Amino acid sequence: MKNGTFLIFLSGLLFSGCIGDDIVFDTIEQSVRITNPIDSLEIGQTYQFEAQFFNNIGMQESADVVWTTSQSNIVGIDATGLATAKAEGTVTITASVIPPVGDQVEASLSLVASAEQTNNDGTTRSGSLQSTSSYTLSGDFSLQHNTTGTLELALADNFRASSSLPGLYVYLTNNPNTNNNALEIGPITQFTGAHTYTVPGSSTELGTYNYVLFYCKPFSVKVGDGEFDN
Repeated sequence: MKNGTFLIFLSGLLFSGCIGDDIVFDTIEQSVRITNPIDSLEIGQTYQFEAQFFNNIGMQESADVVWTTSQSNIVGIDATGLATAKAEGTVTITASVIPPVGDQVEASLSLVASAEQTNNDGTTRSGSLQSTSSYTLSGDFSLQHNTTGTLELALADNFRASSSLPGLYVYLTNNPNTNNNALEIGPITQFTGAHTYTVPGSSTELGTYNYVLFYCKPFSVKVGDGEFDN
């Protein structure tokens, strides 16, 4: 092989190696999420809703949120997301954002105004796991507050995960393609059956993340994921 041809061949190998190592196609759809949902609000009471905007790689970005209610005579809501229950009924609360690039995104929830005490526990979020690799991963999961107000990730009785990979970790994330910028919950300590993990970080709300992600941390191998259904 001539020297010039060899150099071109070698350069091609190096270039393809860089692509394989450095370029990750991890873009997702932009979204806005109501991070502290509740099911009901007592008439005469107020509740401060919060929302976050996530860009096309799942990172939170500052954005102006527009709040609306389907029936302001039942539940009113101001520009900051402060809702006031006025009369009995059910409304839809919507948070919308027009991002710097792309179309408007929005998130909605159903809110009941009644004479009963406000339900501040929010809703339990749940979903099912799927393997995206040759390794075993299946079962259902849920995210909810415990009695002390701390968030817990619960894996159900039907949970199964491969124990052949060292360093299998679980994360919460908005981008299931990578563990970059994901919230690390910790290593998997039980590979079958029901068990729970405490979610670290006092600033994490029930609706902050939209996926559960399983990753072999030492070798950066994605094992699988699951999206919350609600």
